[in-house]
Amino acid sequence: MQKIVQFIKAQPVLVIAFFAAAVSVIFVPPDTQYAGYVNTRVLIQLFGLMAAVSGVRAIGVFDAAAATLLRRAGTIRRLGLILTLICYFASMLVTNDVVLLTFVPLTLLLFERIPDDRSRIFVIVLETAAANLGSMLTPVGNPQNLYLYDTFNLSAGTFLRIMLPSGILSLICLILLTLLLPRSACQTEERKRSPIPKDKAIAYLLLFAVCLATVFQLIPVWSVLVMTAAVSMVFDHSLLKKVDYSLLATFVCFFVLVGNIARIEPVRNSIAEMLDGRELLVTALLSQFISNVPAAVMLAGFTNNGSALLLGANLGGLGTLIASLASLISFQFYRKAPGAHTGRYFAVFSAVNFGMLAVLLLAAMLM
Repeated sequence: MQKIVQFIKAQPVLVIAFFAAAVSVIFVPPDTQYAGYVNTRVLIQLFGLMAAVSGVRAIGVFDAAAATLLRRAGTIRRLGLILTLICYFASMLVTNDVVLLTFVPLTLLLFERIPDDRSRIFVIVLETAAANLGSMLTPVGNPQNLYLYDTFNLSAGTFLRIMLPSGILSLICLILLTLLLPRSACQTEERKRSPIPKDKAIAYLLLFAVCLATVFQLIPVWSVLVMTAAVSMVFDHSLLKKVDYSLLATFVCFFVLVGNIARIEPVRNSIAEMLDGRELLVTALLSQFISNVPAAVMLAGFTNNGSALLLGANLGGLGTLIASLASLISFQFYRKAPGAHTGRYFAVFSAVNFGMLAVLLLAAMLM
C-alpha cells in the first residue's frame, strides 16, 4: 500500500489520466477504432529525444557549457542573467524539464557561496520561467509542442510565426526582471569535471539530429527506434532506463480519453462550443489545473484552431506550480535545499508567473 501511495504522489498526472481513460472506456467499450487513437509518431519522437538528451546530460555537456559562460559572472545580477538566458535558449533544444534538472542543482551549488536566499529564490524562479518560455519556440522544446505540431500539420515557418512574438516579449520581460537582482559581488568557482567522452557525445548528438529530422519529416520516424537501439547497445546500456516512460504512458492515457470523448456526441459538442473563439484563454486556464501538456492533448480534438491552442498551452505553462510540470522540478530541488523558505518561494513564484502570464496573454490577444 505504501508503494502505491508513493507512486500516486510521484506521478499524480499519470494516475489521474489513467483513471479518466478507464472511466471513458465504460461509456465507449474497446473496439477497432481504439487503434487510431494513439499518435505513435509523437510517442516515438518523444522516446528518442528523451534518450538523446539524457545521454548528453549524463556525460556532462551541459555542465561544461554552463561553466564556460559562468566564468564571466562577477555579480549576482549578472549571474542571474546568465543562468536565465542559458535556460531560455537551451530549452529550445533539450526541453524545459531537462534544462531545469540540469541548471537548478547547479544554481543551488553556486549559491552555497552566496548567503542570499532571496536572490537564490528569484534566480531559480526566473530560470523556471525562462525554461518554460524558451521551450515554446521550437517543436521539440516541450511535449505539447511536438504533439500539436504533428496533429495540426504545422510547418516550421508557421510554428515560428505563431510563437515568435510572444517569445521575444517574454525574453524582454525576463531580462528586465533580472534587473531586480542586486549588483553585489559573487564567487562562481568552477567545479572539477571529468573530460567529455567524444565518441558518446557524437553518438548522442547524432541521435538528437535524427529525432529532429523525423520531426521535420526528412526521414522515416522508425529511424529513431533503430538509432536509439544502436546507440544504447554500443555506448550505454542504461540509456533506455533514463527515458521518462511515465510521460509516454500519460500521453497514451490521454489519447484514449480524448478519443473516447470525441465519440460521445453531447460531450464533444459542449467542449467544441466552449472552445469556439476562446481557444487561447480556455487552454491557458485549463493548464492551471491539469498542466499544459494534458490540456493541449485533451483539447486538440475539439478545435481546428491549432495556432491559438499552441499559444494558449505554452503561455498556460506560467501561473500555478502545476501549470507546467517542469516548474515542480525547480520547487522540489529548492524545497530540499538547506535553509529553504517554501512560503517565500511560492510567493515569488506566483508573483512572477501570474504577472508574466497576464502581460503575455494580453499581448497575444491584441496581436
